[in-house]
Amino acid sequence: MTLKAILFDFNGVIINDEAIHQELINHILLGENLRPEESEYREICLGRSDRICLKNILVHRGRFVTDEYIDKLVANKSLAYQEKLTQLETLPIYPEITEFLAQIQQRGLIIGLVTGALKAEVQLVLQRAKIESYFSVIVAGDDINQSKPEPDGYLLAVQLINQNNHNLNLQPSECLAIEDTYAGIEAAKKAGIQVVGIANTHPFHMLQRKANWTVDYLSDLELDRINQVCLSL
Repeated sequence: MTLKAILFDFNGVIINDEAIHQELINHILLGENLRPEESEYREICLGRSDRICLKNILVHRGRFVTDEYIDKLVANKSLAYQEKLTQLETLPIYPEITEFLAQIQQRGLIIGLVTGALKAEVQLVLQRAKIESYFSVIVAGDDINQSKPEPDGYLLAVQLINQNNHNLNLQPSECLAIEDTYAGIEAAKKAGIQVVGIANTHPFHMLQRKANWTVDYLSDLELDRINQVCLSL
């Protein structure tokens, strides 16, 4: 197999916004008369959609919540996130991302994005960072019913790429995922996709136990070496 596509996670890979998300989730919990807990957030929310994050925290705290109520919380949180970003003079985009995307494009590889974030949030960031044109496929949280660590998002991305490229016949084994969380790594592997873990959220040595490759920065990623491994499979 040869490497044909690279699929990026969004939060923690494209944009360094985890602190913003945690702040907004904490604000929601305080509105529910619940005390935010750092360990709970990291265990339940990292790498997962806001819907799963909020639902699981509230259930964990003994609350009964309807889907309609979760819908309302997610919508309010998304609006607050977008407003927060509009107040920032400079988005916290990882500095090496634009150059790395250009390098991938020059190699003729397809670029996609698979995330639990809502599409409106993703488009706001990509457009403002002027990198939206690099992504041929975007699978966001509104496109799937199951959050990472389930593989649905990655499988849908492969399906959409094939729909847009009729003669490609892309297989998951011909893709590479770039993830920063355990849930994201698990989702990609369940889809049959090899994964690079980037140490933006978890320590390098912890990601090494779960990902196929691990890097501190995108600039450390050796695509030629990865392609050689793919060819040997």
